[in-house]
Amino acid sequence: MLGKVLTVGAILSLATLGIAANQQTKPANQPTAAPVGSATAVNTFQIDDTHSCALFRVQHAKAGQFWGRINDVSGTFTIADDVTKMAFAVDISVESIDTSEPKLDGHLKSADFFNSIEFPKLTFKSTSAKKGLDGLVEVAGDLTMHGVTKPITAMIEVTGMADMGMGERGGVEAIFTVKRSDFGMNYGVEKGMIGDNVKVMVNLEGVKAKG
Repeated sequence: MLGKVLTVGAILSLATLGIAANQQTKPANQPTAAPVGSATAVNTFQIDDTHSCALFRVQHAKAGQFWGRINDVSGTFTIADDVTKMAFAVDISVESIDTSEPKLDGHLKSADFFNSIEFPKLTFKSTSAKKGLDGLVEVAGDLTMHGVTKPITAMIEVTGMADMGMGERGGVEAIFTVKRSDFGMNYGVEKGMIGDNVKVMVNLEGVKAKG
């Protein structure tokens, strides 16, 4: 019986010595992996025009809200955990206006409205970004439309980032309002036939840029 007690005691002693030795040899201040979603994450995406578009809404005849779409969107956008590093450089082709009515499309492209021959693109270039309310990002920048450049502020929602077998992709949605008369687009404003304030919604999906 005494032999058995000594054997158990020896085992316990050896285990204690092993734990102590392990604690002494463990490196101090071991570096830890950066958490997922750390403030260092910055991702730039090339816009996929097949899955991106701009929508606009304007009051017609002081009654309904008329909707139109512009299909051809190109450029880049950056999503970052530090929202101040988010950035946008977006081009929208006026020639790709789509209201589902060819005659109306032609009128909107004419000199009465966008004047696509003289001003073929709308462009937006961001100048700053900061946290907004309800998880949105407030992005300021310069919008050029109808040959006129004005500062605007857009509210941006990051809609997602993932790799579903089509490459790493990211998405955002922007909403802002402009007065078209500020850009020299005055047709129908005076008599109120067509509203002056235009709500714009831009959906962007992009593929992560290499390098």
